[in-house]
Amino acid sequence: MTGGDADTAGAPAAAGIGLRAPHVQEVITTRPPIAWLEVHAENYLGGGPTLRDLDQVRRDYPVSLHGVGLSLGSADGLDARHLKRLATLVGRVEPALVSEHLSWSITGGVYLNHLLPMPYTEESLELVCRHIDHVQVALGRQILVENPSSYLRFRHSPIPEPEFLIEVAQQTGCGLLCDVNNIYVSAHNLGFDAVAYVDALPRESVHEIHVAGHARNDADGLTILIDDHGSRVSPEVWKLYAHALAHLGPVATLVEWDTAIPALDVLLAEACVADGLLYRALPGTPHAATA
Repeated sequence: MTGGDADTAGAPAAAGIGLRAPHVQEVITTRPPIAWLEVHAENYLGGGPTLRDLDQVRRDYPVSLHGVGLSLGSADGLDARHLKRLATLVGRVEPALVSEHLSWSITGGVYLNHLLPMPYTEESLELVCRHIDHVQVALGRQILVENPSSYLRFRHSPIPEPEFLIEVAQQTGCGLLCDVNNIYVSAHNLGFDAVAYVDALPRESVHEIHVAGHARNDADGLTILIDDHGSRVSPEVWKLYAHALAHLGPVATLVEWDTAIPALDVLLAEACVADGLLYRALPGTPHAATA
């Protein structure tokens, strides 16, 4: 599938891939049949040749900007300079989607280079909503907020994560990016029901899905799943993805692969798997979901 019905937020309801540095020139030269591409916004804030390459890519494909540096959950507030640079990039690229993570990564003016989890409380809900309102005004558009992967449980975090995300969407008008691999990883590590999590998400709020590979690590005899984006999507995550499509309907889907990046053909093959499942979820197809 190289195209699809336009999603309400502007991206085609088809599979795309994360565009990383090793594949940029190959994509520009060969223009592979892929519906859309997603890049990390922070890689293009500095201008120069990389941004000119992105301009070329944008002429041929819808592009989504996926941020990792806004730190929406930071108690220190947003970095005004970072937000201004992001707004300039958004104005230049005119992306189909703009997304960020439900996490924090800045304290005391220092970037920690990690997407750190946050407790889900009334106080953090107010803070995140205030920051999202600020970002959406600065960018002049809706953003999507992605559920994180989790490895530890907070002692005090009384609001279940899906309820927290739904409340964020309702209070700010933002959309949701449902990372199915993150849900699978967190459900394994923390012991909750991944299917019930997916079923709690309202279909009208979810405008993008991420799938990716994960690693299995041993921690004193316990298997911990790590969201490392370094392998093919596991059969279990594809199964959960198919369930998500049955619940949410066809949604723009992104295959992420950020470590041990393979040949472009491998990524395109993963996107074909997603496209096949998306096709089965289209209304009127023999296997269309009725959920």
